[in-house]
Amino acid sequence: MFAKPEILTIASSLSAHAMQRQALIAENVANADTPGYRARDIPDFKESYLSASPFGMNRTREGHLGTPEPPFAGQVETQTAQMSPNGNSVSLETEMVKAADTQREHDLALAVYGKSLDILRASLGRR
Repeated sequence: MFAKPEILTIASSLSAHAMQRQALIAENVANADTPGYRARDIPDFKESYLSASPFGMNRTREGHLGTPEPPFAGQVETQTAQMSPNGNSVSLETEMVKAADTQREHDLALAVYGKSLDILRASLGRR
């Protein structure tokens, strides 16, 4: 009855996904000149969140369907982009576009989370 609303869980997961993706983007940019470095990324939030619950089952309480874990944990994939002569696959332009997209996802998660809390407060008669 007093469980966390699903919308807050999704917004929290989206924020965590954006945080992990931003960390990988920063790592890619930091290694842009490292010979042999391969750019890494995680799958889109939609793909990873939908694949997190097998058979469409939802976790209804803590411990139900196993221990909770972010749906994107451990799913880091190496990108196979065009390589530079030194074997590096990082494209700074691509990383900047991904960083802007990740910032947009994080801002969306914060907006949804904040508005959902406002709705909950209003329903309780608090502002």
